[in-house]
Amino acid sequence: MKKSIKPSMLDKKTIYLIKYNIKYGKDRAMSQTSLQPECGIAGKFISTAKDENGILSAIEFHNDTHFNFAYDVVDVLGKTKPDKLAMLHIAEDGTERRITFRDMMLYSNKAANYFRYLGIRRGDRVMLVLKRHYQFWFAILALHKIGAIAIPATNLLVKKDFEYRFKAGQIDAVLCTADGKVANEVERASRTYDGLKAKIMVGNSTLKGWSNFKRDIRFFSPEFKRPVNAAGGDDPMLMFFTSGTTSYPKIAAHSYKYALGHFITAKYWQQVDPEGIHFTISDTGWGKALWGKLYGQWLCEAAVFTYDFEEFYASQILQMIEKYKITTFCAPPTVYRVMVHMKLDKFDLSSLKNVATAGEALNPEIYDKFYQATGLKIMEGFGQTETTLAIGNLAGMEPKPGSMGKPSPQYTIRIMRPDETFCEPGETGEIVISVENGTPEGLFLGYYLDERRTESVCYHGFYHTGDTAYMDEDGFLWYVGRADDVIKSTGYRVGPFEIESEIMKLPYVVECAVTSVPDPMRGQAIKASVVLTEETEPSDALKREMVRFFKLNLASYKRPKIIEFVKELPKTVSGKIRRVEIKEKDWGKSAGTTEPV
Repeated sequence: MKKSIKPSMLDKKTIYLIKYNIKYGKDRAMSQTSLQPECGIAGKFISTAKDENGILSAIEFHNDTHFNFAYDVVDVLGKTKPDKLAMLHIAEDGTERRITFRDMMLYSNKAANYFRYLGIRRGDRVMLVLKRHYQFWFAILALHKIGAIAIPATNLLVKKDFEYRFKAGQIDAVLCTADGKVANEVERASRTYDGLKAKIMVGNSTLKGWSNFKRDIRFFSPEFKRPVNAAGGDDPMLMFFTSGTTSYPKIAAHSYKYALGHFITAKYWQQVDPEGIHFTISDTGWGKALWGKLYGQWLCEAAVFTYDFEEFYASQILQMIEKYKITTFCAPPTVYRVMVHMKLDKFDLSSLKNVATAGEALNPEIYDKFYQATGLKIMEGFGQTETTLAIGNLAGMEPKPGSMGKPSPQYTIRIMRPDETFCEPGETGEIVISVENGTPEGLFLGYYLDERRTESVCYHGFYHTGDTAYMDEDGFLWYVGRADDVIKSTGYRVGPFEIESEIMKLPYVVECAVTSVPDPMRGQAIKASVVLTEETEPSDALKREMVRFFKLNLASYKRPKIIEFVKELPKTVSGKIRRVEIKEKDWGKSAGTTEPV
C-alpha cells in the first residue's frame, strides 16, 4: 500500500501548484478516452481528441522510440503514394519543378550514398547553407537517413560568422549554395578551422578542394537500406543557431521526435490540405522553414510550395498565390504589414483557405485590414527556435485579433511570476513550459555543449521562454514582450506591444517600434520609432497630432515621450524588429540628445 501524503508534508509551492491545476488545468483522464488515430500516415504515430466544439483538446504520440521522419514518412509515401506531389518548386528564373514523394525518396537515397562516400557518418554535424534551393530537401533527408545532424544556416553569414559556428558547433562538413559569396566566405573561415572533412557546393565550383553536389550525385545509387541501428527517437537530429542579440548565438539541439512535434503546427494551425499546396515564406536557413516546408506538412501528406526568390516583393508573392492556387499561407507579421498597404483586390486570392503568422506579435490593426480586404482571419501562433508551435489560434477557434491564441495541448503552459508562482488571469508573467513529466515532443534537448545555458532556462520542472504574456478569462494569451524588452518607467512596467498596436491604428503608419530611452526623472522614458507611408511627410505638426492621439487612447504612463520618424526599422534577416538595436543606440547617448514631444 502506498503511503498517503498529508497536506502538512507539502510545501507552499506544491500546494499552490495543485490548486492552480485544479482551477486551470485540463482533465487529461477524460480527454484520453476519446483519443483517435489521425488520418493517413500520421495515424501510426499520432492520436488526437477534440472537445465538444470540435477543437483539438489532446494529443498523444506513439511508436516514436525509433521514429525517423525520412524513413517512416517520406520513404513510406514514396512507396505507397509515389506520384503524389511533395513540392512545387519555382526557381527565380521561373523554372517549375514538380517533385513527387518518390523523387524525394530516390534523391535523398542518392544523397545519402554520396555523403557516405565523402566520409560523413552518424553523429557528424553538417551545415546546410542552401537558401530555398530544392537540393536542401534531398540533403536534409539524406542526413536523417545517415544519422548525421543537420544544421541549417542563412546565406547572409560572413567569414567571422562561419568561424564562430564552425568552432561552436564542431562542424564536420558544409553544403552551400553557389550563389553570391557564400562559398568564398566558407573557404576563408575554413583556413582557421581544420575540422571540415567535406566542403560541398550546389552548383559549379571553381574552388580547389570542393565537391560538386549537382554533378556528383548522379553517379550514386538510388537505393539506401535502413540500417538496423538507424538513428531515431531521442537521438539528436537537428541543431539551430539561435539569433544572438546581447551574446553569441546559442545552439538549440532537437531530436528526431521534433518532426512529430510539428503535426499540430501544420494540421491545426496552418490547417494544410492534403490535396492542397502550402506556402511558408521563410528560407531554409531559419527554423520557420522547418515549421512550414517539411515535417508537419508531409505528415499531413500536403504539398509544399517553394519560391526561390532573391529579394522580397509582396506583389510577386501575391502573384504566386494567385497563379499556383495556394491553399494555405504562413508569413511573419512584417509581410502582412506590407500587404495591407497594397491593393489586394487586384489579386485573385480565392484559393486561400487559411493564413497564419508567427515570429513576433501581430498588431490587431493589421489583422483587421487584411480581414477587410480578403475575408481571411490571420491565425496567430507562438513558438521559439527551442519549440514547435506552443500557443496558437487552432482550427475551429474564433481568433481574438492581437492574441496569440491558446496553449497547444502538446505542451503544459503556465504564466509564471518571478517568485515561480503562477499568475491569475490578466496578470503579466513569463511563459513557461512544464517538463516535470519529461521533455514533450517538439521541445529542444538543450543547448549543444552548454550545460550552464541549458540549466539557466530549464529548472524547477519548467522551461523558461523569456517571453512575457498574460492570459485572459477565456484562456487566450496576449503577448507583452521579451522579458528584457519590458520598459520600467516611473514605477510602472510597460510592454511595448500594446503601445505599438495603438500606434498602428494611425492610417499613415506602416510599422513602429517602442523602446526605452534614459530619463533623469522617470529612469526610462518611452520612445516610438515610426515608419510612415510613402505619401506622408514627417513634420512637427504630425508629431503633435500623434501626441493628441496618445492622450485619447493610452494611459498616461504608457504614452511615448519621444517620437522619431525613420525610413526603416532594424530587423533580423527573418523579419523580426530588432528593438535591442534601437535601445543600444539610444542608451549610448545622453537623454537630452533626442528632442522630446
